[in-house]
Amino acid sequence: MRLLHTSDWHLGRAFHRVNMLGAQADFIAHLVTTVRERDVDAVVVSGDVYDRAVPPLAAVDLFDDALHRLAGLGVPTVMISGNHDSARRLGVGAGLIDRAGIHLRTDPAGCGTPVVLRDAFGDVAFYGLPYLEPAVVKGEFGVDRAGHEDVLTAAMDRVRADLAGRAPGTRSVVLAHAFVTGGEPSDSERDITVGGVASVPAGVFDGVDYVALGHLHGCQTITERVRYSGSPLPYSFSEAGHRKSMWLVDLDADGQVSAERIDCPVPRPLARIRGTLEELLADPALARHEASWVEATLTDAVRPVEPMARLAERFPHILSLVFAPERAPGDPVLTYARRLAGRSDQQIAEDFVAHVRGAGPDPYERDILREAFDAVRVDAAEREAVAR
Repeated sequence: MRLLHTSDWHLGRAFHRVNMLGAQADFIAHLVTTVRERDVDAVVVSGDVYDRAVPPLAAVDLFDDALHRLAGLGVPTVMISGNHDSARRLGVGAGLIDRAGIHLRTDPAGCGTPVVLRDAFGDVAFYGLPYLEPAVVKGEFGVDRAGHEDVLTAAMDRVRADLAGRAPGTRSVVLAHAFVTGGEPSDSERDITVGGVASVPAGVFDGVDYVALGHLHGCQTITERVRYSGSPLPYSFSEAGHRKSMWLVDLDADGQVSAERIDCPVPRPLARIRGTLEELLADPALARHEASWVEATLTDAVRPVEPMARLAERFPHILSLVFAPERAPGDPVLTYARRLAGRSDQQIAEDFVAHVRGAGPDPYERDILREAFDAVRVDAAEREAVAR
């Protein structure tokens, strides 16, 4: 069976001030063309279809168009909700849409109930694991600890139990929206950390033939059977080095996997440039970025006058300006910035305690801080669940 694995469309999202709806429409057209020309048997979409719980109407129209075009091809599509989606809204009408071959899996209770498709070699069971917010779904799965690994393990136990009761030789595909250990994040994913832990080990998914992951925006291979497709379009300058693509996956009669990357249309390349304003305006080596979306980091010791306007004369598609003045070693501003770089909220809070008190928090105090940060996330998740 040939699968096309994609995720993280984020319909309705902009790139800085650029409306991406046209580029998203181009991607949908490319996806439909790929399905038709590459003889795809099933499409899997691993969450974050929309960028927010209540998407703009133009994004809803584009999603509706995508569903109609996929259904018109007669190729089954299996789709889950991600942490940006409203599971209830995305899943409206799922029972009716099923009849058109579009299978929306947004209810955590249905993790162990697959969409079963057939090819010349027998059945392939597709299990949809929508994004599982631990604090919201721990009751459904009967776990004591509200952690990502706990709820995903419980969900996969249901998958393995159902698979064990099926005919020998039944192949299996799991769609999941999660941060798996070994994956490389970017700046455009929403943080899903709980209890100081964001990622889960790939071993949680043992026992199935292919795991189609969503959430991280870079296309990457965790293992030969566990892969992220990444987002089809860039949503932050941290993705400047990404090659945006989908996975074309062939699942043979024995469940062995082979995969090919299918490139997505690039609306405009990304470039991150760095130097003083005069260097950026004069450097001939930067000519190749003049048609790119640009993020410029200025290292001038003193902020120049009207730098954005001056840079736009050479780089008309510049979208972001960062100031990072070069300072002498030991400069307190530089030292503080370095201390904060790459640190979590928990670590920053612990540093603050040490700065104020002269000693960092003890283990009990660390737990209190961690519980406070988790409580904020749980409250936000519960508010969203009520809104849904």
